[in-house]
Amino acid sequence: MFKSTRLSAFFAAVLISVSATALIAPQTSFAQDTASASASAAAPAAAAAADASAPAAAAPGAKEEVKNPYGIDSVWAQGDFVARGTIIILSLMSMGSWYIIITKLIDQFKINGQAKEASEKFWKAQSVVAGSAALKEGSPFRYIAESGSKASSHHDGALLEQIDLSTWVTMSIQRAVDRVQSRLQDGLSFLATVGSTAPFIGLFGTVWGIYNALTAIGMSGQASIDKVAGPVGESLIMTAFGLFVAVPAVLGYNWLVRRNKSAMEDVRSFSADIHSVLISGVMSTSEAGRAALGAKKVG
Repeated sequence: MFKSTRLSAFFAAVLISVSATALIAPQTSFAQDTASASASAAAPAAAAAADASAPAAAAPGAKEEVKNPYGIDSVWAQGDFVARGTIIILSLMSMGSWYIIITKLIDQFKINGQAKEASEKFWKAQSVVAGSAALKEGSPFRYIAESGSKASSHHDGALLEQIDLSTWVTMSIQRAVDRVQSRLQDGLSFLATVGSTAPFIGLFGTVWGIYNALTAIGMSGQASIDKVAGPVGESLIMTAFGLFVAVPAVLGYNWLVRRNKSAMEDVRSFSADIHSVLISGVMSTSEAGRAALGAKKVG
């Protein structure tokens, strides 16, 4: 029913996750291009100062390049299999979350456009079959209309005759609506799972990293601030990574659920109208529809 560009959404999710991961990685230097340009410009002055045996004065406002030895890159390079496994799991969860958010938004934009198309084209047709043919392939509104039309025209058989036409059409249309709703909700459970578990996965990586850092400090016998702050701060990156994965998943889940409710209101309104039309036989060309309409007139 919903034909969305899954491959494009997958690459978009990978790009978003990789870009966001690069943002939380620490900056390793300050004004590298400016520093290199200043160094090349100061080379002749340094040579002249050396010839004159005079100390070269540092340029005012110059910043020394400082490299941070701790960060997510060092966690991956120096971490064990538990730390790397945690990073891989969180990365996969992030890519999966963004993939679902993008694909669900595409589906919702499509169903909103298809709702407008149904209101403009379907109700101007002479029959339900003609109205269904006027809608695009893959439209949930066309699927519901076709399901109701088939139910009204194939109400025969020893078993189905025991069910009145109204109940049979109602059941068929409700099944179609349930399938549309189930299709819209695909993947939302994954977002809920990521939002509830990603912080704890990151916290597990933090606890494991702090344990290894404290063990190494205890074995070395040095507890100075430079020996403690670096490894412990490095392990805390796992918690930040877990929160970074969980927050978009939770926000995306709540946003998509709210948009799904709005889309399903249009679907249910359309299905109720289809049910009324099929039972009344106004737009029906089937034998069952005409028979139901004739029975009402006779009664």
